[in-house]
Amino acid sequence: MIAVVDYGMGNLRSVQKGFEKVGVEAVIVKEPALVARAEGVVLPGVGAFADAMHNLGAAGLDEAVRRSVADGKPFLGICLGQQLLFEASEEWGVTRGLSIFPGWVRRLPDGVKVPHMGWNQVEIRRFCPLLEGIPEGSSFYFVHSYFVEPADPDLVVGLTGYGGYFASIVARNNIYGIQFHPEKSSGLGLRILENFGRLVEKC
Repeated sequence: MIAVVDYGMGNLRSVQKGFEKVGVEAVIVKEPALVARAEGVVLPGVGAFADAMHNLGAAGLDEAVRRSVADGKPFLGICLGQQLLFEASEEWGVTRGLSIFPGWVRRLPDGVKVPHMGWNQVEIRRFCPLLEGIPEGSSFYFVHSYFVEPADPDLVVGLTGYGGYFASIVARNNIYGIQFHPEKSSGLGLRILENFGRLVEKC
């Protein structure tokens, strides 16, 4: 079973439905104990970084997420969920993140429309299991005003151009983060969710 973490921010039902479409069981959970029992964990999210970290901490879900990652369970952060994996965000001042990956969350540069909303291409820099069957240059649906800036370049799997290039896919071992919304990205987005489901089945 895959736990879709409910911390009061995000299109949880859309993510769950995306998994259902590809035949993968995903359950929306609020309790740390249910996160601990899951075979894989998904952290979606839409909204402000500081509010997200507050909600996760208040519910004890921050430590549940860290434990799941440390235990080697497949983990997927989507949009804000990817950003929360990093050390801190500059949104509305400095807010500490989950610090699972080294690096910061930065605002998109001046000169481009913010939020970045719509379809955009992903340039794949290296293969990872999450991208099985995804062609180079595929397009996915984005809605965001901030992006991750990994301190370790080896984390970067995919890049997207928007006022410069930013890391739109990051990964290390069992941990994956994507800035776009796979549940809104048609067939290729569903393929990513299916691939994640397969990774969970293998563990």
